[in-house]
Amino acid sequence: MDRESRLTLLAQQAPFDLLVIGGGATGCGIAVDAARRGLKVALIEKNDLAEGTSSRSTKMVHGGVRYLEMAVKKFDRAQYHLVREALHERAIFLKVAPHLAERLPLVTPLYSWAEVPYVFAGLLLYDLLAGRKGLGHSTIISRKEALRRFPMLKSEGLKAGVVYFDGQFNDARMAVTLALTAEKHGALVATHLEALGLEKRNDKVCGARVRDSISGEEFTIKARGVINAAGPFVDRIRQMDDPSAPPILEAAAGIHIVLSGCYVPPQTGMLIPKTEDGRVLFVLPWQGHALIGTTDTPAEIVDHPQAREEEVAYLLRHVNKYFDMSVTRADVTAVWCGLRPLIRTDGAANTAQLVREHLLEMSPSGLLSIAGGKWTSYRKMAQEAVDQSINAYGLKPARDCQTERAPLVGAENLDDQGEKILIRRYGLDLDIVRHLHCAYGDQAKKVGDLTKSGLGSRLHSDHPYIEAEVVYAARHEFAERASDVLIRRIPLALLNTAAARLVLPRVIALMAGELGWNPERCDQELEIGMQRLNVAI
Repeated sequence: MDRESRLTLLAQQAPFDLLVIGGGATGCGIAVDAARRGLKVALIEKNDLAEGTSSRSTKMVHGGVRYLEMAVKKFDRAQYHLVREALHERAIFLKVAPHLAERLPLVTPLYSWAEVPYVFAGLLLYDLLAGRKGLGHSTIISRKEALRRFPMLKSEGLKAGVVYFDGQFNDARMAVTLALTAEKHGALVATHLEALGLEKRNDKVCGARVRDSISGEEFTIKARGVINAAGPFVDRIRQMDDPSAPPILEAAAGIHIVLSGCYVPPQTGMLIPKTEDGRVLFVLPWQGHALIGTTDTPAEIVDHPQAREEEVAYLLRHVNKYFDMSVTRADVTAVWCGLRPLIRTDGAANTAQLVREHLLEMSPSGLLSIAGGKWTSYRKMAQEAVDQSINAYGLKPARDCQTERAPLVGAENLDDQGEKILIRRYGLDLDIVRHLHCAYGDQAKKVGDLTKSGLGSRLHSDHPYIEAEVVYAARHEFAERASDVLIRRIPLALLNTAAARLVLPRVIALMAGELGWNPERCDQELEIGMQRLNVAI
């Protein structure tokens, strides 16, 4: 279905059961859950799917080692239950999207013998909480083994290490996959559609007035219930409903830097257990590169937050403390910043101490807001939100919640021989085939079919992303701007921003051919694309 048809249906259909505002992890998860239950769902996002926080995570599917440490140290039951629930959800996450998520071993280097029993005991507790859904048993390893597994480690003073296991995933593609799954089950999804205000009848919310940020057109979407899943902008939607509503969120900026793959082993990450401010940091293999993060500093809530150079220096300082090789600012190929929407908590000394739990709030006018949480727990959050909306709005689902066991689009017919099939059928290079298999799962053949019409060329010679993906994203994956493709459908801009700038004109030309853009629109896309890429440096 093309964009014009989606917008026409949104404006003209009889009231939806649910209108979901926000196309990040939570909003897309809600749309999947509600649509699978047989409810009539509309999802709108003012920018692109996962354009904010949900594409700028540390790419971890995890219970939260640091949260468990805080739970034990402070006898904090909220943190403890958060970790336990997240470990349960981690197993479901890897099961329903196996092409996008996988197990990852992580080495924790220890430079003091006194740290060994403390860290090992904590990770054993982490394993214990995961139970039968654990991804592997934590083990103490020798200094020699730690250096073998992670050769970049600083050898001087290294005593031992601990290996534990967590999950890793592609966050932006996960959000797109959720949206595609919701659409497959009947939801209407529209991006670049901003909520301007809430519609009310007899003082009860019954829809929203929206604006298409591409055409400028405004119209109203009618719904029996409205769920506010706007991430960091939850308070903005709440104040559309009630201007006097006190804020429930605090934002924390988390930045990540990206280095070439020579700075990390291809299948092993590292947990840096001690930093200046008490956080933990990760050094992770991701998409053939080294991903390092994240910081946690109070921040203003804006659409496109920019990383500060002092935060980049913070990450480099800690990397150099643990690496035997020097890493400088010139080695950084990309920097990006995301805003964590954290629930306000009295007595927290800083944002790092705020519990990563979520909150459901129903306003007197019937606006259901969901705030906080994290990617790993998106499914559970969505289930709770849909459960509450069914009761609050008197909805009649055809089925119970399906999301704990139902695979997402791309995973339903996933074949272990998928890579071999792609090579045999399309003659593509191995790195391209591996990327397509992991990014699209059983849908990779549809991308491969486009290569038969001359779209098999790489966008950039150093990366596995091909022209067919641009056309596929515009045709099937809700991509409306060139930056949607370069930053989220494929992660080139998040890996190497300079490379993304080089291929931007070609991406615009491909999308123009697919979507019928005129020269004026192409010029606009070049300007917007460069603006977005300048944020991701």
